[in-house]
Order: sequence, then C-alpha cells, then structure tokens
Amino acid sequence: MPIATNKTKPILPGGTLGVLGSGQLGRMFAIAARQMGYRVATFSPDTDTPTGQVADVEVTADYTDLDAVRKFASEVDVVTFEFENVPASTASAAAENAPVRPGGHVLHTTQHRLREKTFLSQNGFPITPFRAVRSLDDVQKAWREIGPKGVIKTAAFGYDGKGQSKVATLAEAENAIASDAHVERVFEALVDFAREVSVVAARGVDGSFAHFGVVENVHVNHILDLSIAPADLPPSVANEAIEITRGIFEKLDVVGVLCVEFFYTRSGGLLVNELAPRPHNSGHLTIDSCVTSQFEQQVRAVCGLPLGATTYHRPAAMVQLLGDVWINAGGYPRWDAALAMSADVKLHLYGKHDAKTGRKMGHITAMGNTARQAAELAQKARAAV
Repeated sequence: MPIATNKTKPILPGGTLGVLGSGQLGRMFAIAARQMGYRVATFSPDTDTPTGQVADVEVTADYTDLDAVRKFASEVDVVTFEFENVPASTASAAAENAPVRPGGHVLHTTQHRLREKTFLSQNGFPITPFRAVRSLDDVQKAWREIGPKGVIKTAAFGYDGKGQSKVATLAEAENAIASDAHVERVFEALVDFAREVSVVAARGVDGSFAHFGVVENVHVNHILDLSIAPADLPPSVANEAIEITRGIFEKLDVVGVLCVEFFYTRSGGLLVNELAPRPHNSGHLTIDSCVTSQFEQQVRAVCGLPLGATTYHRPAAMVQLLGDVWINAGGYPRWDAALAMSADVKLHLYGKHDAKTGRKMGHITAMGNTARQAAELAQKARAAV
C-alpha cells in the first residue's frame, strides 16, 4: 500500500513511485529511485521492458484502459512520466488517485506542437515563426507569410524527426500534406542556426529551481548523436538560455524535470525549439559527470524533496548507441575495446533485446579536461566497438 501523502508532505524513501512509460528513461529513473530506497512501478502496454526489468512492479495495460490506470495510481504515492505521448485522459485518470508530476496540464501542452508553440508565443518566449496548418489553403497562406523555406511537422506524436518534412518550394509544401490534408500540422520557418543546445532543469514542489547548464547537441538523421557539456556559448547567451528555461518552468507551473531545446542562431540569438516534460537524452551525461543526475533530480522533485546540487565534476560528452552499432558489429559489439580507451569512459545499456537501425540501445559517456576532449574520447570509444 502507498504511504499516505498530501500535496506538500514529502514522499520519503520507502514510498512507491509510479512511471507512465517503460523505456530507457524510466529505467534510469527507476535505478536512481531504488538507490534512494524507493519502490518503483511502471505502466505501459509492453512486457519485459527496459523499465520493467529494474522496477519492482511492471503493469501491462493500454494507456486508454482508464480503470487500470486508476488502479495503478491508487497503489503508488506519485505518478510521473518517461514518455510524453501518454493521452491526457490517462494523466487525468491517474490524478484521481495520486499526485501527477509534472501535472497533466504540462503534458497536455507539450505533447502537441501547436499548443506548445502557442503557449510559448503568448507568453513572450522567443520561438521560430509558425502557422497552424489544417488544409491546403493554410499551407499556401503560411508559405506566403513565413516562407520561402520551412519545415512542416505533425502537431502530435512526433519525435526523432518523425512526421517532419523540410520544404523548399510551395509544391513541396503541398506534397508534404497531400496524403492527408486534414491532419493538424505546424508550418515553421526554417532556422539558419549555428548549433542546437538544451537546458535540462528541475523545479520542486516549493518552487525551487535547479539546472544543469547549457548542453550542446549534434543530431544525425534527426536523432541526437552527441551531447557536450558545457556548451561553447558566450556566458551572456548561456545565462539567457537558463533564464528562459526558468521562465517556462514558472509559467507552466512544472514540478519535476523538463528539457528546453533551443536553436542558437548565426546572429547570436536563441529560439526555443521544443519542450520535453521529462529527463532528456542530452542530460544522460549527468549520471556520470554531476553530483546529482537528472534522474535523481526527477526523483527528488516529484517526491517533494530538496533538489540536489548540479555541479559538474568534469566536462563531459555523451554519444548515443543505436541499433546500427550491433548491426555493424555483427551482433557482438566490442564493449571491452570501448572501455579500454580510457578509465574516463562509461557504458550504459538499456536492456533492449532487438537491435534495429535507429533504435536507441544505450549510450557512452566520457569525461575530459575540456568539453571537446570529452567529445573526442566518447566518439573514439564508440568507434572502437
């Protein structure tokens, strides 16, 4: 049975934390929670999942099975997310029986690009020019107003580049929605950015705020490939990114961990690209390089505990390990060769059984005297497998 709680009383070790979702983010959250003495229950439609392998309880049911969701929530002390594409109705059902952190209103806003960009725009945060697209006429109007180059994205259920099309002509824009012109989409102006950066941060029940600084990110085929901390930015820009992040947390009333992804433009400005209401791939390096990892911070935040220090021990970098690594190695990557590169190399595997092209299977973190040195080491370690 869960330990009785209210909105302000902290959930102490010994309590049970519920996770909606069961992937690698939930796995690393569960590891951090169990290290602190909590029990963990995970809820998803799948079995033998990355989270389920290390959780105390794995509940298998569809997110739309609201009776199962209510029962799950009644048996935990707090519910959090590791996956933002959980239906809003699921979060609402869970909230009937347990605190949900971040709240369902955060999920509702951030899981839908149009709602997210409207929220950011209405609250004065810097964003890429955008228009809602629900018809061919909308595409033509958006093209006239913010073209000539852009990106058309589905408003819902997009990640790792899914549901996105770069367009350089009006004909390409029209073709991008031709398969179903009535699916809700967003047309964004194409940004000429110098680099992509992110800020992972946490906000406590009491409104306290802690961040992990600015991380520089490199994507390959729309999937995060490399993260480097700290990012190579002017101090004034880094401070601006952190203050924008703080403002978003306060306006959204976030309790928990959230990542703000930015474009750093060639003219030296910042534009908010996306929000992720959970720990983020670019924060994985905090496990090895920070006093408190993003996952321990998530535990602390959703349980109403004081937030931990986010100090870096050393500069760090992370590289993703996709299923391609296994395929290219004939199914047997040489992890020993990667770890032999340096004692500063750390390996994290997610417990997934099937290696597929583009599937996130794990990551490598490396530390160095400088961020660039760490990045070079992480990439060499991955190449060695």
